[in-house]
Amino acid sequence: MREEGIEANLLTCNPIVYALAQAGRFGDAHKVLEKFPLYGVAPNISTFNSLVLGYCKHGDLAGASRVLKVMLGRGISPTTRTYNYFFMVFARNRSVELGMNLYSKMVSSGYAPDRLTYHLLIKMLCEANRLELTLQMLQEMRNSGFEPDLATSTMLIHLLCRRHQFEEAFAEFEHMFERGIVPQYITYRMLMKELKRHGLVKLVRKLTDLMRSVPHSTKLPGSYRGKEGDDAIEKKKSILQKAQAVSDVLKECKDLAKLHKPKNPEETDVEVADRIVANIRRRVYTDMSRIGPSVS
Repeated sequence: MREEGIEANLLTCNPIVYALAQAGRFGDAHKVLEKFPLYGVAPNISTFNSLVLGYCKHGDLAGASRVLKVMLGRGISPTTRTYNYFFMVFARNRSVELGMNLYSKMVSSGYAPDRLTYHLLIKMLCEANRLELTLQMLQEMRNSGFEPDLATSTMLIHLLCRRHQFEEAFAEFEHMFERGIVPQYITYRMLMKELKRHGLVKLVRKLTDLMRSVPHSTKLPGSYRGKEGDDAIEKKKSILQKAQAVSDVLKECKDLAKLHKPKNPEETDVEVADRIVANIRRRVYTDMSRIGPSVS
């Protein structure tokens, strides 16, 4: 590093450890860490957090725990962020017992959970279908000064629906409005679908009236797993057919000069380009009209 004229300090060394850990190259990351004293650099909490994050990202809790022990041995205390990296893995794996044990240890050691801590723990509990613990964690979140937000309320509603507790799910949905939070349309669709499927007419009516009272978007994200409407399917077909028509035109006319008359000496390059595009568009829509009237 010095040979290349780069000053060795935490600003230059920590990113190297971070990048190697993110790539799963832990052997190389530790070798760099071992060279810190040679550069006159002392690792700090960011150095070790980079290693913990890398191990957690790759699902190696044992490796992350070893780093935690090394930190403590050097007199460097973990931060809430350090613990959150572990909670990320527990949430992904639904490791409720491990997650709750670490949470208890974290709190008893004097660390203050942040909003992300509660998000990760509530996600873990909801996906593990642990309603009682979820409600307990939401209360602890409030006690710590963090009001439930869109993410936590949405997770709770989905959990309640999976447990067929639709009265409670609707109550939470309604309570979101009272707190000034507008639920996602996809959550409304899911809740409405379940209420109709179970014949809960009164709740369907209440939910419909509630949604009429506020502005909302009816557009679902592209990743939504529900069935697409006829309009969306036709739109996709139209786009694909137009793309195919453009491709066919370009294949037939590889020489763009065939698409336009010789350049008028008074024409600018922009005008020539516009004319070429217009010719392509005309040919595309001519081809499209042969495909069928349903394509717009």
